Amino acid sequence: MVVRGALGTFFRGGNAAKTNRAVRNEKGAHMKLKFIVAVVVVALLATSLATQAQFNRARDPGVRGGPPGAGRMIPGLSVNQQRFFAVGQADFGEAEGVGDGLGPRFNLDSCKGCHIHPDVGGSSPATNPQVAVATAFGARNRVPSFISLTGPIREARFLLNPDGTRDGGVHSLFVVSGRVDSTGNASTCNAAQEDFERQVANRNIIFRIPTPTFGAGLIEMIPDAAIRANLAANASQKATLGVRSKFNIMNVSGDSNNNGNDGTISRFGWKAQNKSLLLFAGEAYNVEMGISNELFQSERDENPTCQYATVPNDFTNTDTADPAEAISAIEKFAFFMRFLAPPTPVSSYQSRIVGSVSSRSIADGRQTFMSVGCALCHTPTLRTGNATVAALANKDVHLFSDLGVHGMGPGLADNVQQGEAAGDEFRSAPLWGLGQRIFFLHDGRTTDLVDAIQAHKSAGNSTFGPSEANRVIDNFNNLAESDKQNLLNFLRAL
Repeated sequence: MVVRGALGTFFRGGNAAKTNRAVRNEKGAHMKLKFIVAVVVVALLATSLATQAQFNRARDPGVRGGPPGAGRMIPGLSVNQQRFFAVGQADFGEAEGVGDGLGPRFNLDSCKGCHIHPDVGGSSPATNPQVAVATAFGARNRVPSFISLTGPIREARFLLNPDGTRDGGVHSLFVVSGRVDSTGNASTCNAAQEDFERQVANRNIIFRIPTPTFGAGLIEMIPDAAIRANLAANASQKATLGVRSKFNIMNVSGDSNNNGNDGTISRFGWKAQNKSLLLFAGEAYNVEMGISNELFQSERDENPTCQYATVPNDFTNTDTADPAEAISAIEKFAFFMRFLAPPTPVSSYQSRIVGSVSSRSIADGRQTFMSVGCALCHTPTLRTGNATVAALANKDVHLFSDLGVHGMGPGLADNVQQGEAAGDEFRSAPLWGLGQRIFFLHDGRTTDLVDAIQAHKSAGNSTFGPSEANRVIDNFNNLAESDKQNLLNFLRAL
């Protein structure tokens, strides 16, 4: 009995010991499970918070839908002026062919092709027509790697010549060789494309995209005095933020971007390199389409196997009695752009990215745009003078540009000099119509408005100084996300 009791006690104690270990193990497992659950909960919460933060982060509302609000003639034109607009619009939209003088080297075959979105006179469309034109009508071209169907229309410039000297000029992407269209036969042309891929590999190439031409006649009629006065205004605030005042002048009076002979301010193009719409049109006709004209009489490529029209290819028709038809194509283009109405902003809109955008958000965004310093370069309004065309005279021009050139630092620098505009200097791009613009910055590198804004911030390096916009972008970055969103909503309302 004693033995049996002792054994029973022994075995009962052993079971108790086992039970205690099991309990401890169970508690340990339970604690581990609670820890794992806690970690998972924290991770899920962190992910949720990150997702919520990402959702609450200010975003580009995207290309605004609805009517283009652009592409029509400016109100108040006379009957004859409307006739010149219509004739110019038709010629602006006409595709050129071999017999018209297209090429031998060209980037596209019509003005409208480059300036089509959201309507005629605008900028790059969503589908790039350069892809199709490369081999249209049997032309023997390869599409360069920097041209894509969903990318922006681009022109290419080489930085340096083979001998190391500065280049900076436009190198047309395509040749007419092999092209046989309704106007002519270029099957005998032996011009060959340049080796763009070598230039890409050597980092010797930069790009430009088309600038919108809406409201260009109003910009043309802003007096130099108004531009100068605006650049001189708010001097202390500009100095505090590091914003400098400069024009692109050709060393006439010591200022920078004036016309080389008469000392007046140039205002068209990415670097404000063109004085007038006529000059803008003549240069584009010659450079982008290879069509010589009364401003640019010589062929860019005088390859004798590729000449299918007399020189200049385009000229005034002195044998017609209709003045609107008699003028040359570049004059028609200039009249069309001169009489184009500016883009119409909206007071509210619907965005697929951020939903409904109210008039209150847009108004608050405009105020923020002013307060952070954006308006120091993107001046909301300038005014025309006593222009000959009544529809252009003494009008407020809500262009959101000071028409000056500013140093953007190495981040945006293309290292191309035009006039006195240095390799990192660009005209303050007019922002009107931005709501329906697809591609941003001089080379079309982004479709996101936030990325375009951030690209304005750039520290200096051994070649270029810091961007003039750095402190303004710092002000933007320090805004609450809701204020940033209002500012973006405002820009997409323009």
